[in-house]
Amino acid sequence: MFTTLRLYLLRASYFMMFLFLTTQILPQVILRGTQYPHMSGVARALLAALGLLALLGIRYPIRMLPILLFELAWKAIWVFAIGLPLRMAHQLDAGQAQTLIDCSFGVVLCLIVIPWPYVMDTYVRAAGDRWKRVTDDLMDNQSCQHYDLFVPDIQARRR
Repeated sequence: MFTTLRLYLLRASYFMMFLFLTTQILPQVILRGTQYPHMSGVARALLAALGLLALLGIRYPIRMLPILLFELAWKAIWVFAIGLPLRMAHQLDAGQAQTLIDCSFGVVLCLIVIPWPYVMDTYVRAAGDRWKRVTDDLMDNQSCQHYDLFVPDIQARRR
């Protein structure tokens, strides 16, 4: 379903996230964590955790797609809600200008490497997970026998 090239592109994306976030952000959080203003510290801790989770994406590039979707979402939100309005108002400072470039690059990269047909099939078109507890009458249906693996107390109630 996925070409080898696509898997390598995904792995390279996760590796870049891991490399940057764990070499640039994680040391800052560890060494200067208490010196940051509240939300700045929260944002840096979140990015550090994202970098560590990206390591799993190298091994499981398809299973960890939500990490890339999150990366795309936050960067696109920053570009369109903060970066571009500041630029249009001629109020970007040097740091914000660099962040606008970096985030714009990240948005384009994510749009290229994410396998959109798979995302649509898996996260949009596929049926969602159930909301209610599995009951005995549902378990009598042959198509639901695999729920026994996840709900062991139902097997015990049947005896």
